Amino acid sequence: MVSGCSEQRNKDTSSRRTDTMNAAIIKSVDVFKNRPIYSKLTAGIVAATPDSTLLQTVFDNLSTKLPRDQQHDYETVMSWTKPQQAIYISWVLEAEVNNGGFNQYYFNQSGQFADLTPDALTLVGAMRLANLALRANEIYKTNKEQIIRYQDGSLEGFAKSYDDNPLGTIDDEFYDLQGKENLQKLQIAYIRSHVAYFIDK
Repeated sequence: MVSGCSEQRNKDTSSRRTDTMNAAIIKSVDVFKNRPIYSKLTAGIVAATPDSTLLQTVFDNLSTKLPRDQQHDYETVMSWTKPQQAIYISWVLEAEVNNGGFNQYYFNQSGQFADLTPDALTLVGAMRLANLALRANEIYKTNKEQIIRYQDGSLEGFAKSYDDNPLGTIDDEFYDLQGKENLQKLQIAYIRSHVAYFIDK
């Protein structure tokens, strides 16, 4: 009897924890969806934005400047200031690799910025990641035919392209480096010290 009460209490506690976690997740998703996106970024907005959302705020602002059709993204990004390019390009790299590794990074539109990525990372002070991106580029170029041979536009082909992919070890190094060289902190510090390059005149 006592054991049964204890088990029920544990189930109730576990259920409350799950409900609390689910509510927190839903709230954070709602906050993200309803975040302000500025097509015109001012020094005042940057100053008032906490570090926790600064990077997202700047990236969102840069994204509003991209063409809708994505066919001219590269030319548009190249028309920006070097600091803007650095934040955008390094953000895209981290987002893509965290989501699907370097294989996904090169497969998607993001791959068009690959040759610019080491310099972008260097500019924000991420020297080890810059070196890793340089090595990833070399591996991709050397093994491109092997890497893309199954990428026929289908989900199955893309999934198969991960098999024996030489970029896998680079992915592991990238994830390991995240604990040693915090890219987001470096990006935030860079934005704070180069505000004039990110505000819209």
